[in-house]
Amino acid sequence: MRKVAELLNAMRQAGVISDYALFGAAAQMRYTEAVATLDADVLVAVQEVSRVDVLSPIYAFCAKEGYHHEGEAVRVDAWPVQFMPVFSTLTEAAMREADTADFDGVPLKVVRADYLAVLALSVGRAKDFARLLALLESSSVTLDRIAELSREYGLYDSWLRFKKRFLDE
Repeated sequence: MRKVAELLNAMRQAGVISDYALFGAAAQMRYTEAVATLDADVLVAVQEVSRVDVLSPIYAFCAKEGYHHEGEAVRVDAWPVQFMPVFSTLTEAAMREADTADFDGVPLKVVRADYLAVLALSVGRAKDFARLLALLESSSVTLDRIAELSREYGLYDSWLRFKKRFLDE
């Protein structure tokens, strides 16, 4: 993950992206026990959002650094890295509010547990519900904070359905 952090910071320094944050299962491991994942997902703020090929500058930068894309991902050592441009006010806030972790002396922005929980709620697949439950079990996030964020981002009904299905006894 150190090489991933170095690459992301270099992209930001070069102006290819203006910001980033690790999210998904790779980010979840900061808050819970290790989970199985095949890739690292990264939210990115790109300069030219109106481009049809919005990720082309990222792929070009990675290639220049010796990292080439494999399908939708760029292989960085053992990690296939998938870049996802911010696409909503929720993903923008999750990236902006991310914490900075330290990977062997290299900073890496990681989405906070509360935003990971609400992002999982917004997607709503079985693995996302499992992520939300794992974050709650680890005490990385509270029910009140999820309720607060879900209200703010128009997901409160989804939160109530999740709560009734998985948390109410």
